[in-house]
Amino acid sequence: MTQAPVVLTPMAHVSDVARSIAFYERLGFVAENTHKRPDSEEIIWAWLRSLRAQLMLAKADAPVSRAAQGVLFYVYVPDVDGYRDQLIAAGVDASEVTRPFYAPRGEFRVTDPDGYVLMVTHT
Repeated sequence: MTQAPVVLTPMAHVSDVARSIAFYERLGFVAENTHKRPDSEEIIWAWLRSLRAQLMLAKADAPVSRAAQGVLFYVYVPDVDGYRDQLIAAGVDASEVTRPFYAPRGEFRVTDPDGYVLMVTHT
């Protein structure tokens, strides 16, 4: 059986879609599509892209608990140290680079405004 290619796009529920778009833009994402409430200018959904990576953001129906985020996003980059420097220059709080056995060229952690953790490591 031949399987068709699959593209997985996670959707994160966030408390403020516009704020999250601004955060992810600092990581190199572009908002390709957004949707506003019919009765206001509030963005309630967005589709973001950065090269082959995709992420959807949706306005949460209930308060978002930073402690309850159970998904870990992995971001793969060719130059971990250089990307960390770029993020820090853009005002993103990034942890120190560690070099565990499974990531000899390094990895570091970034947390988005709603508590989702992004682990940045090498390709």
